[in-house]
Amino acid sequence: MAAIYLVRHGQASFGAVDYDQLSEKGCDQARILGAFWQNFASNTLCYSGSLSRHIQTFEYFQQGAGPCDTSIKIHAGFNEFDHVDILKNYHQQWHGFAHMIAQFASQPQANQKLQKNFSLALAQWISCKESGQYYELWSDFKERCVTALYEVISQYLESKQQEAFLAKHNDIVIFTSGGTISILIQHILGLSDQQTIAISQQLRNTSVSKLLFCENSLSVDYFNNYSHLTQSGEDWITFR
Repeated sequence: MAAIYLVRHGQASFGAVDYDQLSEKGCDQARILGAFWQNFASNTLCYSGSLSRHIQTFEYFQQGAGPCDTSIKIHAGFNEFDHVDILKNYHQQWHGFAHMIAQFASQPQANQKLQKNFSLALAQWISCKESGQYYELWSDFKERCVTALYEVISQYLESKQQEAFLAKHNDIVIFTSGGTISILIQHILGLSDQQTIAISQQLRNTSVSKLLFCENSLSVDYFNNYSHLTQSGEDWITFR
């Protein structure tokens, strides 16, 4: 059996105009994971979504792990859903998290209202069946994520016949987002859409989920492991 480690990105710049950048804490979270994962070496095959927060998480992870010559393959199939498109379709004035936050920032129980409205926006997106309203339907997002996973597995299995490849690559690490990870877990475990959204909300930044696979099998070994953050202190554990 070979392993695939799904790494959620570090804390992004929630509330900033450009969400798709790691915050200072997000950079440090990735370094902490790299330092914790000292056995990470050049025999690991690395993939990343094409979003900045994915690639930055890999870069700071490498800093923490120490010198190695591992390169990364970019695969847009592991990108998160487009939250800007989802929010804009729910409320025309919202063009990202920053606009949504601005509306509720001065109101009582702002965090609860933010979470509730984002959940409603997600629910509207998930229930939509007609193409054209959204840049990407929920069903298309699911298909994209699962297709990307099987492409990586297929490429690995095709290459494993080569002794030189096996000498260099034992496991796979994919730097991605919470929504993508949840969809892959849903696919393997047969979860409902509601269960999938629920587990996506539990994923911590830089948490690691491990899959096991061979020619005829794909399973979940563990999910949402953030022990590297726990050891560093509770202040490092974040959801966004």
